[in-house]
Amino acid sequence: MTLLLALCLVALSATSLCVGVIDLTWTSIVSDRDALQLLLVSRAPRTIAVVITGGSLAMCGAIMQMLVRNRFVEPMTAGTGQGAALGILLVTLFAPNASIMVKMMLASATALATSVGFLSIVQRLPPTQPLLVPLVGLIYGGMIGAIVTFVAYQADLLQYLSIWMTGEFSGILQGRYELLWIAALCAALSYLVADQFAIVGMGRTASINLGLNYSQIVALGLLCISIVTALTVVTVGMIPFVGLVIPNIISRFAGDNLRTTLPLTAMSGATLVLASDIAGRLLRYPYEIPVGAVLGILGTVVFLWMLYAPKRHVH
Repeated sequence: MTLLLALCLVALSATSLCVGVIDLTWTSIVSDRDALQLLLVSRAPRTIAVVITGGSLAMCGAIMQMLVRNRFVEPMTAGTGQGAALGILLVTLFAPNASIMVKMMLASATALATSVGFLSIVQRLPPTQPLLVPLVGLIYGGMIGAIVTFVAYQADLLQYLSIWMTGEFSGILQGRYELLWIAALCAALSYLVADQFAIVGMGRTASINLGLNYSQIVALGLLCISIVTALTVVTVGMIPFVGLVIPNIISRFAGDNLRTTLPLTAMSGATLVLASDIAGRLLRYPYEIPVGAVLGILGTVVFLWMLYAPKRHVH
């Protein structure tokens, strides 16, 4: 399965480099300086950004599902993405000339605050009603999104807000995506504590009895999720469903051992977002459909499949 995912990711990455309004072939890259510049300035940064975004969001979705002990949540539907958008909106209103790093830091802080709020609400829900968690997450995220929309409307920033709410990669160029490497680093560091996240998924009491510092690991997980989500929203906007469907699909076929499944989750997330981005470029060629719209349709179909398909493990 790992080899198949790796081959798919490589093939889609090569395809992504060649797909666009301007024809680009591998032979032209070698012989034409303009083609090489197009590759280095636009196509390669876009492909890298897509891969990092998809892989990081999928890993964060798996971690969040462990923290809240529910398979039907992800950062973009549980208030974290909306919290990041709120942070960007606040810094736009009160410090419009702030650097991208300041925007990222404030977006991470508000995303972390909304994630903590969601976790505190979830912990008070009855464990016998697991479907309440995603419903509360949708309501919670919707409330924060409504506040963001209202403030943006009052400040005449609705058009600006749509950039953060609709994920798309058409504006990615060299020099405008490098912050996503921080998201990749956070995702990679989270893999080092994958076993602890898996133990947290057993519950607070079981984690403490096994000698785990429960609060510290939860805080670390929320911090990683908040940073990745904030960087994604700042750079490309909100990308839905990746953190929801990919961890569920991987767990059905590979189990719940995060040490084993997180690499598969990252590759699957990158593959899904890359395939959706290529489809968005081709469906209305030479125009583009935002990858968020493509994933919204695809994610809905996969989500319904998850609800009704029988669970299966391959060990």
